Amino acid sequence: MTICKLCLKLLWDHQSTKCPSCGADLVGKRKSREEMFSDIVKIIAERSTCSRAKVGALAVRDNRIISIGYGGSPSGLPHCLDDGCEEGPDGGCTRTIHAEANVIAFAAKAGISLDGATLYVTLSPCYDCAKLIINSGIVEVVFAEFYRKTEGINLLGKAGIKIRRFYS
Repeated sequence: MTICKLCLKLLWDHQSTKCPSCGADLVGKRKSREEMFSDIVKIIAERSTCSRAKVGALAVRDNRIISIGYGGSPSGLPHCLDDGCEEGPDGGCTRTIHAEANVIAFAAKAGISLDGATLYVTLSPCYDCAKLIINSGIVEVVFAEFYRKTEGINLLGKAGIKIRRFYS
């Protein structure tokens, strides 16, 4: 389908869902919020400083992003990219704070309630992050890939947190 000049203006200004000039449906040209948040969380993951996994997370309420986080060391301490990962007994990196925990920590520090929020994350939560998610008031978790252990997803389900997967 050819897009006329009026279509381009309407798309740019978000003024209409249908072009009055050529009749083109402009709704299909715009990403859904779900697609937008899924794309944004993948970009946030690129900020991760752990070389084992690039994980990003963001919290959304009322269709607005209220907190973001990515995997990285505590503020002011060396990052995995600088000094290497510190492998723990279960094979995970102990230097890194998980993206979900960083979303919750930032929200708490900034005085932002996560009650009723949806969490988008590139990797399903681990068990410890699932506990934080439950107690923070987040009501839904949308993730891209499964973490190597499924205990976190299982716990979220038991707690009544809605769980969905998005595909990139």
